[in-house]
Amino acid sequence: MMVSTKLLFEHAYGKYAIGAYNINNLEQAIGLFRGNLMSKAPFILQISKGARSYTDKRFLEAIIRAADEIWPEAIFAVHLDHGDEVTCMDCIESGFYTSVMIDASAEPFERNVEITKRVAEAAHARGISVEAELGQLGGVEEHVAVSEADAKLTDPEQAKKFVELTGCDSLAVAIGTSHGAYKFQGKQGVRFDVLEKIHENLPGFPLVMHGSSSVPQEEVERINAAGGKLRGARGVDENDFARAAPLGVTKVNIDTDGRLVWTRVHREHFRDHPENIDLRKPGKVFMEEYAKFIAHKNEKLGGAGRLEEVRGYIREHQSG
Repeated sequence: MMVSTKLLFEHAYGKYAIGAYNINNLEQAIGLFRGNLMSKAPFILQISKGARSYTDKRFLEAIIRAADEIWPEAIFAVHLDHGDEVTCMDCIESGFYTSVMIDASAEPFERNVEITKRVAEAAHARGISVEAELGQLGGVEEHVAVSEADAKLTDPEQAKKFVELTGCDSLAVAIGTSHGAYKFQGKQGVRFDVLEKIHENLPGFPLVMHGSSSVPQEEVERINAAGGKLRGARGVDENDFARAAPLGVTKVNIDTDGRLVWTRVHREHFRDHPENIDLRKPGKVFMEEYAKFIAHKNEKLGGAGRLEEVRGYIREHQSG
């Protein structure tokens, strides 16, 4: 059952974080639905600008509609991840998405406000929620590339002003994480001191953590043993999710970890079965492994086991 992002945020706020997972193909979609049902968790299915243009946006939308029919007991929202203004407007007009992210964080503050406000006004007219971003995460994610030198943490005072000026519904904050498989060096980690100040300035307002993959070292080691070259890859400590949720973090974006699972499964399969030319064989393994990965993430995020609780909340809201 596809529901509004707003309803999911209302239920989760302050208690747990909702896993927001990116998909690009059929196998990811199947593993995603299976894993969330396995762990009995609500979730946010994310489609990036790059995923929409990988083949044609209508393919992914059709896959999601089919999954909704096949697994009607699932509860999820559909979100545009890292959209520019043109892409956001296209998604809003489509009527398919329950929320969009406008990422104008590379722009000066005033320009970011201007763009975000325009998108928010258009989205709200259609009952669609808007996520915005203030501050800049380092690293690379599709068309978003920010050097560590240019990365900047979200200013807590600016965050409050930004939300007031734009009318956005949630805010992606830069608190030390970064996109890609190389998030931290040395003993760096999530800047909870910054997050606490943002939360103080925006009580009750949903915050979003981007660049939150944990980059499991077992996955990295297995990929490298099968011919990969991921040296020094390191991600977010999964135990940080439980600390972040009471501080307003309601949505946690996870993309890189899913790519690692895909890479590990396929590298190992073709290393061990060089004679195989049937893409369905590693595909079946991936769907199973991805489902287990999703279920594990939901446990760490605190959303596992909450499906019926969320269903009751939605039923109550709709009847009221």
